[in-house]
Amino acid sequence: METIIKKNKKLLILVFIGCISCVSDNQIFDEYQTLENAIWEADKPVEFYFSITDTISKNNLFINLRNNNKYPYSNLYIITQLDFPDGNRIVDTLQYAMTDTKGNFLGAGFTEIKENKLFYKEQKVFPVPGEYHISIRQAMRKNGEITQIKKLEGVSDIGFRIEKTK
Repeated sequence: METIIKKNKKLLILVFIGCISCVSDNQIFDEYQTLENAIWEADKPVEFYFSITDTISKNNLFINLRNNNKYPYSNLYIITQLDFPDGNRIVDTLQYAMTDTKGNFLGAGFTEIKENKLFYKEQKVFPVPGEYHISIRQAMRKNGEITQIKKLEGVSDIGFRIEKTK
């Protein structure tokens, strides 16, 4: 019995060390917001605030999105607004593929929820230190229609992540 406990302790220590080594040391910011009933309303942008002190290093910026099987489209259009501490602003309209050519959802996950890590900006250097703000809103429309979809189903969480490049 004593040898079983010793073996389990060793295994537990190895698992703990493995988990610690998986933590990314290049992560600067990583936050999610959960959308009520997995519905992303057009008039409710998701917003994140983050502080930057390093104005030299290059960073990769990601929009993280979790969707479920109720997401009805093969792509996603979003509009981002990145506000700088000095008052400058960058607005981007972005499109991402959400399914492959056969209609299978992209992203990681074995359940009905898929995790998508979508590149927003690569090798971005923040020019000034201070408090930044990003606003992310969905800009989906049905084919051939002008009006925006008011309630986009199937999006459960939106996240924003900044990683320092190596």
